[in-house]
Amino acid sequence: MSATMTTMMSTAPKTSPPSLTPPASLPVRKIPGSYGWPLLGPISDRLDYFWFQGPETFFRKRIEKHGSTVFRTNVPPTFPFFAGVNPNVVAVLDCKSFAHLFDMEIVEKKDVLVGDFMPSTSYTGDLRVCAYLDTVEAQHSKIKNFAMDILKRSSSIWVPTLVSSLDTMWSTIESEISTSGSASYVIPLQQFLFGFLTRCIVGADPSNSPEIGKSGYTMLDKWLALQLLPTVKIGFLQPLEEIFFHSFAYPFALVKGDYNKLVDFVEKEGKEVIQRAETEFKLSKQETIHNLLFILGFNAFGGFSVYFPTLLSTLGDDKTGLQDKLREEVREKIGTSPLSFSSVKEMELVQSFVYETLRLNPPVPLQFARARKDFTLSSHDSAYEIKKDELLCGYQPLVMRDPKVFDDPETLVSDRFTKEKGGELLNYLYWSNGPQTGSPTEWNKQCAAKDIVTLTASLFLADIFRRYDHITCSSGKITAVDVRK
Repeated sequence: MSATMTTMMSTAPKTSPPSLTPPASLPVRKIPGSYGWPLLGPISDRLDYFWFQGPETFFRKRIEKHGSTVFRTNVPPTFPFFAGVNPNVVAVLDCKSFAHLFDMEIVEKKDVLVGDFMPSTSYTGDLRVCAYLDTVEAQHSKIKNFAMDILKRSSSIWVPTLVSSLDTMWSTIESEISTSGSASYVIPLQQFLFGFLTRCIVGADPSNSPEIGKSGYTMLDKWLALQLLPTVKIGFLQPLEEIFFHSFAYPFALVKGDYNKLVDFVEKEGKEVIQRAETEFKLSKQETIHNLLFILGFNAFGGFSVYFPTLLSTLGDDKTGLQDKLREEVREKIGTSPLSFSSVKEMELVQSFVYETLRLNPPVPLQFARARKDFTLSSHDSAYEIKKDELLCGYQPLVMRDPKVFDDPETLVSDRFTKEKGGELLNYLYWSNGPQTGSPTEWNKQCAAKDIVTLTASLFLADIFRRYDHITCSSGKITAVDVRK
């Protein structure tokens, strides 16, 4: 972080969760920044965002330029083939201003999952699935309650299914290391995640369909990628990335065949879950199937596919002795007992490390919300007038490095979230579309699986040290595993 940004953001004391009511002492300031000339401003910002700077530098430089963590700018996608998309946003890049995105009295979440751009509903059965619904829409509460019910009912099989699936994954990786000296963990991870999550969320065994069992995870990868390509930096050769990936939305036809195979699989193998949705939550079969696939593919598989590689690489690259401390805690807490939710809840360092990797590398970097009405937004040092229908955008990797909240914010501190102070900092851990201390309900947009995600990541770590004394990772590969002696 530059000296300018650190100084500008770190003058106030570190305190408890931010109040959304602006103190009378805060000066009301005009929102700095601009959207530039029509077409030219958005295309210039797009090129900075994807090409010349990259997302993090894009936001950092504008914080420095405007002397503010709240400012006007443009975010992609933009011109030439996104005529109906308005790239204008108000960026909110500190913990206090960002927290307004969770207040459903002042903001709405209708169709803003990835900004003003919304992928075609053909990707989701010509339906707006729950992620695109605002909390005031009638179907939102039905589908959100259905999602929470799925997680509640699957809790009894979650851990044993996870562990048995990990047995297969680690066996594959160990075999590859023994023959090749190293093993890429990306594909084994995705295969593990697809099988494990499909069993727990859909109640279906992918192996019942040879094609789905073999290729289901790649079908979801392609389905996800085509929806999100216009909004994410890939790292491909420029200007080819701009021309082919960020200039237009890809048609659903490219993945229609695979998606329909997934629909048929869920309809055939997930009958019990579908029937419960129809009878208990009054959802139609089509609503249920497409929301199930979105929960499975976008929320669960997509999120874990981003987060678990980060978790593994961070762990495997560590040279500070962290693995020794984690191993000691895991073995002390579980002894010879099997892993369980209750056992990992006692692993303070394991959970803190999970939280810290989520702070630095949230699986979903951008959050959006649209002003439901005029209101006053406050940052740490100023207040700003937001007008109805303005789109707010927060870039979480910067928000959760707010130096007014986190000491040494750029550094991974594995025990940051331990003890009383660490518990207070959970108020600012926002990866789940809400604070870690919050609770998902039908009235908010916080991730229904907020708690089970962090517990699953803790189980994943604990399982590693139940099996191994140490693992070594490099460039997306596991190069060594020291089997437990």
